[in-house]
Amino acid sequence: MTDAVPTPAATVAAVLEARGVTVRFGGVTALSDVSLVVPPQSIVGLVGPNGAGKTTLFGVLSGILHPARGSVFMHGRDATRTSPQLRAQAGLARTFQRAELFADLTVREHLVLAYRARHARPRLLADLMGRSIGDRAAEQARVGQLLDLLGLTPVADRVAGALPLGTGRLVEVGRALATDPSVILLDEPSSGLDIHETEQLAATLRRARTEQGVALVLVEHDLDLVLGLSDVVNVLDFGMMIATGTPSQVRADPRVRAAYIGEQDTVP
Repeated sequence: MTDAVPTPAATVAAVLEARGVTVRFGGVTALSDVSLVVPPQSIVGLVGPNGAGKTTLFGVLSGILHPARGSVFMHGRDATRTSPQLRAQAGLARTFQRAELFADLTVREHLVLAYRARHARPRLLADLMGRSIGDRAAEQARVGQLLDLLGLTPVADRVAGALPLGTGRLVEVGRALATDPSVILLDEPSSGLDIHETEQLAATLRRARTEQGVALVLVEHDLDLVLGLSDVVNVLDFGMMIATGTPSQVRADPRVRAAYIGEQDTVP
């Protein structure tokens, strides 16, 4: 682990980048010389058959796993050995395939806690001195803005345990945005959603990119969603990156079609 949080360089091409990443578990190579680039304010898709290495790459990008070879950069600074906490401080947020919400907390409380985790002064000092009016006003304004952005204002004071799955997914996105990240890793955000909920999620992610200036990395099995949202799509198979390009280029790539034989006949 390094001693300092990686901070943005003056001018960089990517907010997050993996270069030549190799990960081994015992004698099994889960990723082999994998590279991925996430430009600012982009939506980058990551797809592949089951067992292709998508979750492993997410672990490397978020700091849960360290590669045997290769590097991870945030804002042009080497973050390969930094912890998930330091990467979060540097602007990385993540959602998970299974909703990780507190059933008894309201939607608003989820966003408030995420905001405070990033912006509040140390808890002891805040408890002893009290939060200033300015702090509270900024917090309320930011949380209100995110509730509006995500269409969550009507359910802001409902507890998470009473929400449908699609709404819970939006709360997770809002909680990530409340930390003011430069990049969010989204792990199967449409899992379990119906068509209407998936369309609502896609619209929300587009607004988040446009209005919040955040980059998104999307791991998904829903190829229609990925190809419809992404600026660039990366395709993993057996731990190797077999294709990187625009959605139209990936659709036409014979290597991608071959990777999906048995799961679906063609890439949409």
